[in-house]
Amino acid sequence: MANPRAFLSFDFDHDETSKMLFAGQAKEDSPTPFTVQDWSSKTSLPQAQWERLVKAKMANTNMCIVLVGRFMATATGVAKEIAMAKELHVPVFGVYVDGAGTTSVLPVGLQRNRTMAWKWDLVAAAVRQMMGEGKNA
Repeated sequence: MANPRAFLSFDFDHDETSKMLFAGQAKEDSPTPFTVQDWSSKTSLPQAQWERLVKAKMANTNMCIVLVGRFMATATGVAKEIAMAKELHVPVFGVYVDGAGTTSVLPVGLQRNRTMAWKWDLVAAAVRQMMGEGKNA
């Protein structure tokens, strides 16, 4: 069986480095393997085109992992990606990055009880749980 596929949602303006580290370490350090595809838009796109692109990519994943950084309140695209995931019945969970923690602002739609520290045993447990919940499980 192929590894589960994860869509990474993150604040492009502040957390791109965390995204690259998370994606790279997921291959090496997670006790539950999953594949992270780099589906970030490399260029600025008109809103409607961006939404179609993200929705199409999201539809081909097993879960959406939201990297929650310190500046998440200004990341409007992340809230839209969470809403798309929910519309497509793709389970969502969050991981704190870049000094964010339990008092950090969460994007709309992300539950605090589904957001955790960046510890691979916690992430692996969430991946296993999402695989039991998702439409693409």
